[in-house]
Parts: sequence; structure tokens; C-alpha cells
Amino acid sequence: MFLRSIVSVTACLFLVEVSLLDVSRVMAENLGDDLTSMIEAHPGEVGVTIRHLETGEQFAWRAEIVQPTASLIKLPLMVSAYRMADRGELDLSKQITLTEADKVPGSGILTDHLSPGLTMSFRDTIRLMIRYSDNTATNLVVDQVGLPTTAATMESLGFPHTRLNSKVYRGDTSISREQSRLYGLGSTTAREMVDLLEQIHKGTVAAEDSCKAMMEHLLACDDKAMLVRELPKGTKVAHKSGAVSASRCDAGIVFGPKGPFAICVLTTANKDRSWNDDNAAQVLIGRIARTAFDHFNPEWERNALGEPTELKIGAFGTRVEFLQRTLNARSQPSPDLGVDGDFGPATEAAVRKFQEANGQPTTGIADASLWQALGPVIEESVIPSPAIVNAETLARQPMDALDGPPFVSCDSWIIVDAADGRMVAGLEESTPRPFASTTKIMTAWLIVRLAEEHPEVLDEIITMSPRADETRGSTADVRAGESLAVREGLFGLLLPSGNDMSVALAEHFGTRLAPPADASATTPEIDPLALFVAAMNAEAARLGMGNTHFSNPHGLSEKSHLTTVSDLAILARTTLESELFRNYTATRQRGTVVSGPGGYTRNVLWKNTNELLAIDGFDGIKTGTTDQAGACLVSTGEREGQRLIVIVLGSAASESRYTDSRNLYRWGWKQLAAAGE
Repeated sequence: MFLRSIVSVTACLFLVEVSLLDVSRVMAENLGDDLTSMIEAHPGEVGVTIRHLETGEQFAWRAEIVQPTASLIKLPLMVSAYRMADRGELDLSKQITLTEADKVPGSGILTDHLSPGLTMSFRDTIRLMIRYSDNTATNLVVDQVGLPTTAATMESLGFPHTRLNSKVYRGDTSISREQSRLYGLGSTTAREMVDLLEQIHKGTVAAEDSCKAMMEHLLACDDKAMLVRELPKGTKVAHKSGAVSASRCDAGIVFGPKGPFAICVLTTANKDRSWNDDNAAQVLIGRIARTAFDHFNPEWERNALGEPTELKIGAFGTRVEFLQRTLNARSQPSPDLGVDGDFGPATEAAVRKFQEANGQPTTGIADASLWQALGPVIEESVIPSPAIVNAETLARQPMDALDGPPFVSCDSWIIVDAADGRMVAGLEESTPRPFASTTKIMTAWLIVRLAEEHPEVLDEIITMSPRADETRGSTADVRAGESLAVREGLFGLLLPSGNDMSVALAEHFGTRLAPPADASATTPEIDPLALFVAAMNAEAARLGMGNTHFSNPHGLSEKSHLTTVSDLAILARTTLESELFRNYTATRQRGTVVSGPGGYTRNVLWKNTNELLAIDGFDGIKTGTTDQAGACLVSTGEREGQRLIVIVLGSAASESRYTDSRNLYRWGWKQLAAAGE
């Protein structure tokens, strides 16, 4: 659905739309429509340019309007400094000495935290200017570059509106009183900033090494209040922000799974001039960035965000924590590394020592061979091996006695004789209600049904996508980029009730299981998750579940996601005919191994949320809980050759669904016994 590139014209927006398939949950209809509505609703002046740096696709809104930059002007200042260094006019290793007179208020660390007499390289001064937006460091950079140089440099690059007017908090140094009056510290346009960022990315605005160094500075920017605030966790963003009372702005390059895009959002004359995290302009900038990210990277097309497959000096994050903790446990003697997620010299030395001890090349890099030699990674709580977990025999309680009334707290219930499908009794059995994670019975059934015809699908490998990993609610605890076989994924779906796993499985099987009406819709614009949900509804119709509609594969609340206890009984009785399905739902705990990017492995332990499995006679099927649905349970049990299916929706609390169900079983078995006398 990509938009054609457009030309930005002052105060105007030109967008040409490519027609969209009318399929629910496919894609946001139009990037321009989405952005225009939120920009027009903002109480302030806004300028935007967004450009995909590989496809050229572009959006612009008042992109040529000159606006204040606040600290964003520090980005062009950095470019000017590196261009001078390339020409030999500046030495990046030159030592700069901080004096008391240099200190100015505002953002940064030099003024409040460091003492006069401190010396640092000119390169480090630039780093402080970009990473912390340090005002004192900025003035030190200006002293070396020269105040008029930034405007002259930008003019020579074709950016006449990008100007630095004075030093920070030094209004008396202004080189243009009128420009300072209109725009404060500096000015630019959204188009000029995106053009400048594109040249940095291409390595053409300065020497190639200088462009790489500038990109590293921008990647280190620690401001998370604007562009970064709504982007998916782990997204790399090389950017610089700026903020004064009436103006908030941010510009940078966002690295998504489908390639990088440059973005600049300038706002001024904002009604909301607060300094809270929810400042309206800052929220707007975050929403614009996320909307663009989702447009360029449709959820169903995303892969795990690009972490390097090998870990080395400079790496950080969860995988480094895995590495450090595992090296501490598996190295003799233990290197006693701090588990801080930062791959520094100590971690590198520990990797080298482990490699040497295990006859590997001593590279100091954690690659696939190192992970294999280390074995399953050590997490904060040690998970036993799958062999131990799967061989463990868990204690069970005695079966319930048969006396006692069927007192229940649930909104709807049904008791069904599994032998013939006859309803023994029920309450509001045909009333549609939310049904939470009992939804996953159908999710699993579609895959089990396919596997019974094609057993090889159970050996297919699924990789957790960012969308799946970010699904809220109950989780299988498999992270984006980690992989496992479908046969294990079904345990992660049914035992811990993994909402994340339901999305991963739906993404994997959606196109394959699409009903005939949707089977031809296989273009990239079709979300396999939507196709999987369509298959769920098609199967419900086939089974005669006439009061059921699925809106998702996990059961998180949506207005149209409803069923009845009668329909769930039809589904439950159908699944009980499958030995494969029964094996999954009767399993109380399961251990498995997942593989991660770069070759690491880690143990995962799943425990079944169905507490009835701890009692003799009960062997399925699925729990579910949301605020709207209450506590739900679809279960089955057998006593003296009589198998019942009991379903409760809307119990008062998690424990109540078990009490409700046990009372209904006890009463139901007594009714069957009395009828047989």
C-alpha cells in the first residue's frame, strides 16, 4: 500500500494513495490521512517531513515553514564540526579545559556535576552535546567551530534556513538579532533536517568515517520523551531533540525491520507549555513517529528487531545478561562478572578465557559456537532441564465426594454428557458472553486438526515476532527473535495460556489456514493474523457454533468477541475426540528449550493454569480470565466411566471457577447416577 513520493509545498500536503484491499486488520488506511487528522487537532503549529531512506516514500506537512529548533540546532553544529575536522581545520583529539566561566544553565551534566579544570577531547565534548544536550558543552563546541560557521555550512549544503544564531544562554553573542528574536537559539525547516539526516546516513555530508561517528553520537541520544516514546522496545533511533517552553521538536533516523526512515517534527506556538511527560507536543511527536513506524513496518511483516547475531565489545541488553550470568556459572573458576547487560572488557576477557578452556578460537566474541559450548543460558531463577521437568510426577488430591449442592458464582454454566453431547443442565447457556483465553481452544484446535492430517507441521519452527512478544497479558515468556518447534509452541499456548504464543502461531499458520474466500488474498498487505481469525470463524460455523464470533486468537476483550457455554461445549466435545489435543490439555507442566539470535539456547518451564488437573479424574481443558469475562473454565472429567464437560463463564474470581466447576461436576454425576437407577 506504499504511497508515492510527494513534494512538500508550504502549508500544503499532497498525497497520492494506492488502493487498499478492504480486509479487516490489514493496514492503516493511509499514512497521510492518519497523520493529517492528528496534526490538525494539535493546538500549535506543526511542520513534518518523513522519508523512507530506501524506497523514497515521503510525507510532508508544512515542511518548508521555518520554525525554532531549540537544541535540535546542535545536530547541524555537529555536522559543521566534523566537516572542519575532515579539512584539517579542527583536531577532534584536542583537549578542551572546562572553566567556571564556561558553565551555563539548562540541560547537560557539565554545569552541575563536574568541576572547573576538567579536560576532555573535542570529540567527547561533541558527544556530551548530543547525548545529554549539554548546553555548556555546546558552547565549548561553538568556541572551536566559530559562531557563523554553522549557518555558512548549512547554506553551502543547500539548507539556507538552518541557522545557529548565538551561543546557548549567551544572547549577547547573537549574530542576527532579528533571527534570535524570531527563533531563539536556531531555526530550520522539517525538510532541511530530513535532507541533512539523509546525507549523514548516506555518508555524503562529510567523510565516511565522520558520518559513522556522527551516527554513533545520534544513536547515543538519551532523550526518550518524543520520537522514541511510543516506538517498539529495542528500536534503534539516531536522533536529536530540542525543547523550550513554546517549541518542542525532534529529528532522527528510525531503523525498522523494513529499512530506515528519516523524520523531523517541529512544533511551536504550542498551547501546552508544561514540562510534564504528557506534554501535548511531545505526545504528538511520539504518535507521529509510531504511526510512521507502523506504516513502513506493518505488524504482520515484522521480523525480530535487528539485534546483532554476535555479541562483542559495546553490545548491551538482555542477551548480554544471559551471557554474563552463564559465564559465571559455567567457567572454572567463575569470573564473577557483574550482570549489568553491558559487554565491556571484563566480559570480553571472560569470553576469551572460556573459549581457550574449551579449545575454541579466542576471539572474545560470543558467537553460535560459544553459546553451544555454554549450554542453556542461566536466568535469574534457574529452570531445571526439560528432562527433569517432564519426568517429574506431581502429587494429586483425592477425587471429590458426591454430596453437596451445586452452588456457583458464575454468570453462565452448562453440564454436558460427553458420550452423546446431551445437556444435563445449564444456566443462560445460550447467552453470548466474553470468554477470555478459552478462545485458545479453537486456536489450538485449528493447528492440531492440521497436524493430524500433516504431522510434519509439528516440527516446523516458529520465531516470535515483536508483535507477538508485545501482546499484553499472560505470556509463554518467549522473546522476540527466539524460536521453537510448533509442537512445543502448542504447550506454550495451552499451559501458561500464552497470548504471545497465540499471535506467533496465528502469524505462522494464518495464510495456510485461510478459508476459501480469503485463500486468494496472499499479497503482503494481508495480515496472516486476520486470516487465522477468519479460519477460526469458519471452523466455528462448520461445527454449528451459531452464537460465536472470534475477533482474535487469544481472547483479550473486544466488543464482538463472544460465545455461549453451549457453543463452547460443542467445541470441547469435538476436541476431545483428538488424542493429540487431549495430550496437550492434560499436561500439567512442560519444559522445553528455545533458541535465540546468535545461537544461544535457554530452558523454559510452563505450568498449566488449570488447577483441576491436580485432582484425580480431571484431564482438561482450558482456563481464561479478563476483567470483562471474569474467571472462565472449560473442563472435562471422568468418574466411574461417566465423562462430563462442564463450562463456567463469569465466575467471581479465579478460585471461584474451580469451586463452581467441582460443585457442578458433583451434582451432575449424581444426576446421571440417579437416572441410571
